[in-house]
Amino acid sequence: MIYTVTLNPALDKTVEIPGIALDTVNRITEMRTDPGGKGINASKVIAKLGGESRAVGILGGESGRALEKLLENENFTTQFRFVEGQTRTNIKIIDRVGHTNTDINEPGLTVTNADLDALLNDLLAEVHAGDIVVLAGSLPKGAPQETYRVWTSACKNAGARVFLDADGALLAEGLKAAPYLIKPNDDELSRLAGRKLETIEELTAEGQKLLESGIERVVISLGGRGALYLRKGSTIYAEGLKVPVGSTVGAGDSVVAALAYAESQDMSEEDAVRLSTATGAANVMCSGTQAAERSESTFFQAVIAEIYRVLRYGEGEFYYENKSCTSACCE
Repeated sequence: MIYTVTLNPALDKTVEIPGIALDTVNRITEMRTDPGGKGINASKVIAKLGGESRAVGILGGESGRALEKLLENENFTTQFRFVEGQTRTNIKIIDRVGHTNTDINEPGLTVTNADLDALLNDLLAEVHAGDIVVLAGSLPKGAPQETYRVWTSACKNAGARVFLDADGALLAEGLKAAPYLIKPNDDELSRLAGRKLETIEELTAEGQKLLESGIERVVISLGGRGALYLRKGSTIYAEGLKVPVGSTVGAGDSVVAALAYAESQDMSEEDAVRLSTATGAANVMCSGTQAAERSESTFFQAVIAEIYRVLRYGEGEFYYENKSCTSACCE
């Protein structure tokens, strides 16, 4: 079973405003509301891929009830604890004229240590050896900085493989518990290193240091350049696909979801890379934080197999081959 943990969920309201301008009235042309938060986004994608997951988290107030209601038709189970306060609402503004995506995120509700301990105990009562626990996203107010370290250690002690998708101090603290997989982007990895990492070689060298600390897998997102997938003795560089952008919100979450699903299905490393690259591309084309259908991810896996090879490299050796995609979807 895959458990996704979202301690600071949100109602994601995505609006389209062509040619948005400051200090004047802007009119919305399209709008949708989705249940959001990195772990919840991952559960939506896992369901579309055909996997099973349970979304775990903290909700509050009427907005929390609304979010819970929106999840009733999703193909995964939920395990929420309600606390005082209101679940946050985040606004995503898409401007297709200016080609911009702007996020305006509320801080969310406030939790206590007792709230967090109760939810962790609920989770540990369900987790079994071999399960996957995805810890993802920001923390609500009141949550200690070491929360992800504590949760990672507890889930590892229960025999679970922990995927940690966080940044800044939360990532740095979580690393102390050596999660199974982490997914920093190049900027986040640079902050961890204390210096700007620009080349593939520099990023890989820093990623290999993390492997030496006990982490099994390091996935480094490079934005438009693609991603690096590292484990001991292996580095894979997968170039990203250029596709029409519906929304970039949740794109990284879809990659984590695909990797968790691939791990649960014992896929080969190369197949996991292809699936995560394809799923990321398919979800970028979707509006809001809705998940792409499995058929779209399958299509992109076929496109990837046709337009470029994902190769395995020895430590410190790099090479990749990329051809031009002539498919109408990528033009």
